[in-house]
Amino acid sequence: MRYPVMIHKDSSTDYGVTVPDLPSCFSAGETVDDALIEVVEAIECHIEGLLLDKEPIPSPKTIEYHQNNPDYADGIWAVVSVNLSKSKSKSPHRGINLQGESPYGASIN
Repeated sequence: MRYPVMIHKDSSTDYGVTVPDLPSCFSAGETVDDALIEVVEAIECHIEGLLLDKEPIPSPKTIEYHQNNPDYADGIWAVVSVNLSKSKSKSPHRGINLQGESPYGASIN
């Protein structure tokens, strides 16, 4: 599954990454690469928590959809990949893989 993420940075902070399709899922890193790698782990943990709580996993929307939201209008966009085919944990959801296929997707807008 590929999730769009928004990268943001203030002059005095690390790069922050927000996942609009997964409320309260975010991460940060000293570099853009670090931030994108860290957000894959954040997404994995967030999805694992949803599964353990038997909550639905939100489907990703398009970057264009999120750009219409004023909260996300000024960010730099990327797409990260998360493989959901087999479980990383010993949760009852053994058919779900929370390991990222790659640290981040090829699309950066």
